Amino acid sequence: MKDVELVDKCIGSRIHIIMKNDKEIVGTLLGFDDFVNMLLEDVTEYESTPEGRRITKLDQILLNGNNITMVLLKVKIIRAHLNKL
Repeated sequence: MKDVELVDKCIGSRIHIIMKNDKEIVGTLLGFDDFVNMLLEDVTEYESTPEGRRITKLDQILLNGNNITMVLLKVKIIRAHLNKL
């Protein structure tokens, strides 16, 4: 099973993304393409700054797949997927 197929199972679910610039994004996955560019809604963006942690709320965001370091999925999604193997 490819990683992309696992991410596809997460459409409509809340996911946590760590970006190359150390920003963290949490939102509901609406979709993604072959380059793993991701569209999320109901987004919270976390950024560490010298002044402290900055939190930004957004309705939607389009993330460039080249800037994504890691995608964290809910355990129940992964377990359901593994049970099918």
